[in-house]
Amino acid sequence: MSPVRIRIASRDNPLLAKVRRLNATPDAYRSLGIVWLEGDHLIRAALTRGWSLHELLVTARREDDGALRPLWSHAPKVRVVDDALWAGIGALSSKAPVAALAAWPGVLAVLPRRRSIVLDRVQDAGNLGSILRSAAAFGFAQVVALKGCAALWSPKVLRAGMGAHFALHLVEGATESTLDDLAVPLVGTGSHEGASLIDAVLPDPCAWVFGHEGQGVAAPLVQRCALHLGIPQPGGEESLNVAAAAAVCLYESMRRRAGQ
Repeated sequence: MSPVRIRIASRDNPLLAKVRRLNATPDAYRSLGIVWLEGDHLIRAALTRGWSLHELLVTARREDDGALRPLWSHAPKVRVVDDALWAGIGALSSKAPVAALAAWPGVLAVLPRRRSIVLDRVQDAGNLGSILRSAAAFGFAQVVALKGCAALWSPKVLRAGMGAHFALHLVEGATESTLDDLAVPLVGTGSHEGASLIDAVLPDPCAWVFGHEGQGVAAPLVQRCALHLGIPQPGGEESLNVAAAAAVCLYESMRRRAGQ
């Protein structure tokens, strides 16, 4: 059955108002219950992981684009948006011709005994997205974002994650006491502190802890860690970007597992 095709030619359309709100307010998805997937890459990544689309939106000039038509069958409604209006929604500088709305998974509980990542007040959307990509790439199942982190399902983090969101169990707004439910050792990270990542015995499964871009991991959280490791930097730099540090640590975990 072909999806219902609805044309949008008014800026005051209620659906476009929701889209603008999702892009203007990073955590708007929590109250609206939907997330904004901009571009066919994100849409295809979601569909590959079994997600359903609420609605598909396409700019009018690409309505008959054969390359996009396979996506139509995955949405009950297709909104064909006037080209002038399309230019005013979304956040990509080079506008993607297609986008979608999907249900936000909601507030999820921590899953025990999973390879996990704990994020402490990580603020930058690009860093968050990069960490999620590394997590998915290197075999981690769960990311737990403590209160104070940027919104994981914001459009900016979704774009930076490049589809990694759909491969992970994402917990938002967690408290330190929630971490007891992980039931795995916490491994803290720092620039030059603690034992060397190269020499340390890494528990598996574990939960790697990555902290605020400027302040690192908060002291109370450090105290919860079974290990606190530093990444050797013989080049003498002061510190690594948190996303780069996460990639190094998560890769090392994967490498050790593969060598067992």
